[in-house]
Amino acid sequence: MSKTYGKLASRIYELDKPVGRSFGDVEFYLERLKSVAGPVLEPATGNGRMLVPLAQAGHSVSGFDLSPEMLALCKANCAQHGVEAELSEQGFTTFRYAQKFAAIVLPAGSFQLLTDVVDAMSFLRRSKEALVPNGKLLLDISVTGGFMDHAPRARHWQDGEDLLTLQEMRTATDYVKQVVTSQLRYELWRDTQLVTTEMELFSLRWWGMFELELALREAGFTQIKIFGDYQSGAVNTASADTLIFEAQ
Repeated sequence: MSKTYGKLASRIYELDKPVGRSFGDVEFYLERLKSVAGPVLEPATGNGRMLVPLAQAGHSVSGFDLSPEMLALCKANCAQHGVEAELSEQGFTTFRYAQKFAAIVLPAGSFQLLTDVVDAMSFLRRSKEALVPNGKLLLDISVTGGFMDHAPRARHWQDGEDLLTLQEMRTATDYVKQVVTSQLRYELWRDTQLVTTEMELFSLRWWGMFELELALREAGFTQIKIFGDYQSGAVNTASADTLIFEAQ
């Protein structure tokens, strides 16, 4: 089974989350980065849904991903929208750049892909070292309510003559390590015939609000601000679905 987005998974991602689609995060991140003058890095950049708007706003952007298919989509989207970006195939715990960044951004819960706490801390420390003094790290996570949601899901997209489907089923829940694993089955149908299938085991780690704040401080970050649901005010912990952390 694939551990990164393959050809079919990347195609579905592009249909579901194209450049220009926002969950409120694009506008929020652009607002928080208004005062940032230096280069911006997006780990796990995917198809460029966030990276392209950052470049359009005038930021010098770099992005990395472990999926060659997603990087190809990102490159094509940059070309289509007339922006430039430095793209490379790298991982969370091994990325390396000669330059320092004014900001590092991880939207859409990308940080939760780090299911091993040791790896997560390694990434946070590496991010701190990759930032200029007073540089910003911005990341968001889903609140832990989804940790308890075990219901299977099925979705579909029509793309010309092709029907693409995604079926998701929870296969494991580790309550101690706060990690959930789901089996994802991607299918391409044409003229009622199944053309191809991709299978993936997809894992996420859930973080508590104070747990992640402590992790950021342990990694050397200070001046930590926490927002809810891409709003600039105080977090409503009773109703927030997403938490955004800004650390310097």
